[in-house]
Amino acid sequence: MTEELPLEKYVEAYVKVRDVIEEKKEELSSLREQLDTLTDKLLEFCNTENLDSVKTKAGTITRRVRTKYWTNDWSELHKFIKENDALHLLEARIHQGNMLEYLQNNPDKLPVGLNSNSSYAVVVRKPTTKS
Repeated sequence: MTEELPLEKYVEAYVKVRDVIEEKKEELSSLREQLDTLTDKLLEFCNTENLDSVKTKAGTITRRVRTKYWTNDWSELHKFIKENDALHLLEARIHQGNMLEYLQNNPDKLPVGLNSNSSYAVVVRKPTTKS
């Protein structure tokens, strides 16, 4: 059986682990930049040689087209979706803040199939140092 740590030790450990995670994020950011640079070089090679796939001893490069769609006019897109019965064009997720506000304003109107889960969370702040 493990010995229980006093609350102060839990908080101290929490702050230390959180700080290490933050340091690792900075390291990962640098590595992501390096990876982005390498990706750009590989894509440049594929574009120059007009190749969609290149096999090397170290691995295979595959060039793919990735298309993303977005709108600058949500009201027009909503109108288009309604007019064309095209709800399938939207992703299936609920805006959390908007749903909370709607339910607070309309407590008697619950959508069928709506689920929710609430849980507590803690926030730990470092002690402030007094000068």
